[in-house]
Amino acid sequence: VSHQRTDWISIHGRICHLLVPVLGPQPCFHSEKDRKHGKEQLLRRQESLIAVALSTAQGFVWAGKPLEAIPAAVQALRFSSRVFGSGSVQLVPIYLLLAEASTGTGHLQQAAKYLSQAQWIILQTPDCSAALQSKLHRGLGLFSIAEGNLDQALYHLANDVYLATVEFGLNSVEVSGGYFQMANIFFHQNKMDAANSLYTEV
Repeated sequence: VSHQRTDWISIHGRICHLLVPVLGPQPCFHSEKDRKHGKEQLLRRQESLIAVALSTAQGFVWAGKPLEAIPAAVQALRFSSRVFGSGSVQLVPIYLLLAEASTGTGHLQQAAKYLSQAQWIILQTPDCSAALQSKLHRGLGLFSIAEGNLDQALYHLANDVYLATVEFGLNSVEVSGGYFQMANIFFHQNKMDAANSLYTEV
């Protein structure tokens, strides 16, 4: 019952009206033009459902409610897999969000699986953007912090900063998240000069 309540609060209350036209029986079309229009309409509905689920999950993560984020992110993953395919780069941000939420709930083993899936997709995509690779390294860095492996975290966060710089430029706001997490690590290691330098950069 508690799982159902969490699921309803998280996402189903928001997407219930979108599920019936997407999952229900599709109308039978008599002309090729009508069939094409029907497919386009179904695709738009699926994309709308994905957008709602993903933004809802992200909102819960930002609000510090990782448990509520998971059902919404799972729905985004489910429909994204259906629309784009199970090996598509469009799934990477969802896997990273699920990893962050799972880490937040203390399910590190599950988070590791999501990160592995995201990493595998990126490795299979030679033309993957530096921005997406940066997000992957940020996720791996945050996971390493949760595991207590700070040297590994610094490695991934340095890659995050480098790739974000390549994509967005040296003084872009996208670079600041990696710097901030690195600064926090140096602060906890009592390396105040490095920490203060990075906080100033942020």
